[in-house]
Amino acid sequence: MSVTAEDVRKVAKLARLAVEEEQIPALTSELNGILAMVEQLQEVDVDGVEPMTSVSPMRLKRREDGVTDGDKVEQVLANAPETAEGFFVVPKVVE
Repeated sequence: MSVTAEDVRKVAKLARLAVEEEQIPALTSELNGILAMVEQLQEVDVDGVEPMTSVSPMRLKRREDGVTDGDKVEQVLANAPETAEGFFVVPKVVE
């Protein structure tokens, strides 16, 4: 796949970028280089390779998923500037 100068102009317009006419050839060349690298990556055989989340094998720390702050409404609301009926009172932001 090859990017043309017209493609660069169209992408710049869609992205609302101000690109000078003298920059078009350089951008065309850069985008073609990027696409060439992507094509090289697509040639790599990755069959049988498991997806990784990190380059070093590690396991996330796990804990039991349990509620730890239930039934503490008064403590939670203690520092609130204003409360009503067990809830925070905030200024209206939508008319």
